[in-house]
Amino acid sequence: MQRRVEAAIRDRDGKEKAAESFRFFDTICGATQERQDALQEMLGSPMDLLLVIGGYNSSNTSHLAEMGEGRLPTYFIRNASRLGIARLHHALRPARQTGGDTEGWLPKLPLTVGVTAGASCPNNLIEETILRLYGLHGVSPEALLASTERPKS
Repeated sequence: MQRRVEAAIRDRDGKEKAAESFRFFDTICGATQERQDALQEMLGSPMDLLLVIGGYNSSNTSHLAEMGEGRLPTYFIRNASRLGIARLHHALRPARQTGGDTEGWLPKLPLTVGVTAGASCPNNLIEETILRLYGLHGVSPEALLASTERPKS
């Protein structure tokens, strides 16, 4: 795309003028950079596994999964419905296709799970996944909320 725009400007304005008026460089959006920076920091802490939530066709989400792979068990999932106590259904990377089933994926407590998501992943999918993780260990959403509520003063 960049080469086509550059060629169109060069054809219209000439080579020298195009060199003055056309520049391009690769960037990523701020939200994507923030997610990558946050995950990089999180990977500096000990974790038992990493869940990456988002669409299987998302390049930035796939990159988050790539960042975790090789450092700890990392599972790229679409949403909370993929989490089962005995089996986890996840994407296979680098093809980013569904089809990976991992049995015995969830270690016993105590457990530290990192959770991250692509920049365009809705917050409700992240929340549902976290609640599902607690639920797999017998903690209800009500109990979780009660343990995090601050006393009223």
